[in-house]
Amino acid sequence: MAIDLSILNIEQKEAVVSIKGPCIILAGAGSGKTRVLTYRTAYLIDKGVSDENILLTTFTNKAAGEMKERITKLLGAKHSVLTSTFHALCAKILRIDGEKIGIPKNFLIYDEQDQKDAVKEAFEILGVSPKEYKPSSVLGNISSAKNELINENEYPQFARGHFQGIVAKVYVVYQKILRENGALDFDDLILKTVELFRKEPEVLKKYQNRFMYILVDEYQDTNHAQYLLTKLLSGRWNNICVVGDFSQSIYSFRGADFLNLAKFKEDFKNVKTFSLSQNYRSTQKILDAASSVISKNNTHPVLKLWTENESGEEVNVFESLNEQKEAEFIIDQVLKLKYQNPDFKNYDFCILYRTNAQSRAIEEVFIHHSMPYILIGGTKFYERKEIKDVLSFLKVLANPKDKVSLKRVGKLGKGRLAKFMEFQNNFKINLPTIEILDNVVKATDYLSLYDEKDEEDQQRLENIKELRSVAIEFPDLNQLLENVSLVEQEYMPDHIKDEKGKKDAVNMMTLHAAKGLEFRVVFMVGMEEGLFPHSRSMMDKNELEEERRLCYVGMTRARKKLYLTYSRKRLFFGQKTTNIVSRFIMELPEGTLERNLNKMENDVPDYL
Repeated sequence: MAIDLSILNIEQKEAVVSIKGPCIILAGAGSGKTRVLTYRTAYLIDKGVSDENILLTTFTNKAAGEMKERITKLLGAKHSVLTSTFHALCAKILRIDGEKIGIPKNFLIYDEQDQKDAVKEAFEILGVSPKEYKPSSVLGNISSAKNELINENEYPQFARGHFQGIVAKVYVVYQKILRENGALDFDDLILKTVELFRKEPEVLKKYQNRFMYILVDEYQDTNHAQYLLTKLLSGRWNNICVVGDFSQSIYSFRGADFLNLAKFKEDFKNVKTFSLSQNYRSTQKILDAASSVISKNNTHPVLKLWTENESGEEVNVFESLNEQKEAEFIIDQVLKLKYQNPDFKNYDFCILYRTNAQSRAIEEVFIHHSMPYILIGGTKFYERKEIKDVLSFLKVLANPKDKVSLKRVGKLGKGRLAKFMEFQNNFKINLPTIEILDNVVKATDYLSLYDEKDEEDQQRLENIKELRSVAIEFPDLNQLLENVSLVEQEYMPDHIKDEKGKKDAVNMMTLHAAKGLEFRVVFMVGMEEGLFPHSRSMMDKNELEEERRLCYVGMTRARKKLYLTYSRKRLFFGQKTTNIVSRFIMELPEGTLERNLNKMENDVPDYL
């Protein structure tokens, strides 16, 4: 039975039916790339290609499952194309042929905790102190090396400086421990598969012969190892189709390199390029605003998106007096839109922010106004490990009989506990909370637990800085602890659901977590220079371009309505700042904007 291609637009159809040779599909946000991938796969089978000769790779199990489900709907359950993540594919290959390079068939795959334990064991063998060198930071360097296909024997020639010299020694012992335990870590799966293909040409030839047609999703997020893996696999037939969007490459901190799309054109001859520029998600005014921001990037091609959807409302720019007023404005707009549109639910709304620490002020205002919310891909502010750790210091200082909090302090290490006890002996309760907080964190050397160069640790450090904002608001220590307890007590349960079983709560998440999602209404908060774009990125052209791509990703999550909010003053990281509006707002065309400057400050709408 022929596949019905009438559902596809002209651009999509051209990308689906051109099945011979290498091709790049540049897929703009909301342009139906998943549809194109699944229809292209179905079209191959319809043209007589066997299921087992097709490989479809993507980044997450969720995305792979969705692709598989869609292909089954198109072709029926009798067809089963290998739809897999890169890591799952490599695990299968190594189970079958890994013995040829000394990998046992029943190898274990170490998770993050297993890896940390192995690094700590390597530390013990080498006499390296975990107090001086953080295991997770060493592991991060090893992971980055493996993503560049640099093994433990090659790493010393690339190591620069004292820290990387330590990493080089640990890397060798760490790999020895993995071998002795018959284990691979997550990054090894690709590294060792590439090694297998290079050392055993017959094995490579077997998989090249099998996978006549290869399709790769989210190609802009591939790292060097993934790039080379797909290049090797497609080496015989050259029927490789990669789908991606330069403008949505936002994971460079994980090793992703959007320049792989440019390399692809160099490594394959006669590459065809197809552009999917019709957007099915957003209104034209949202797309015009997003296109205006991303068009300022000049290191990669930018698609000009268009839609047959309605023109829609202007992008709403709101200037607030402070971060509390910013959050109150969001609540006001959520209630207003729900009042005007009875079919709107809380889950139709999403709040996006650049850093995790920004959620604190919004959470507290939402709790105060009994507005249910859910943090996607994150933990509520006062439930984050580093916040609970620092609060445990403060709780013991306020109440020395608090054995539960003292036990938590004890788990931070004997040396840190001793430093804390010494601090407690000289402690004066009448100091302002901010001084107590800063002094105890310094005295216990708590911040040394985290590495500023590690992305996750950087977020933890920012959260601790944001706790300083609470300390400034509550100069009395007991008042601060009472406020924290009240906030924790009032947290909205995540299980509130509507009649369809969906969690009926406003979504909150970082901009990075929003990729691949969409919502009726999106609020992008903290649109201020130094916050977004982030201060760490403002002096580097490539990093600033990634910030702009992140802004583009955030804006194109919105289907119907987009709000960009900023504050004149903000208490953030324990400092009161007067802020300049983000360049991303200044770059927007006037025809797409509605300026909503403090309209609701003194007005109480009739639906409240």
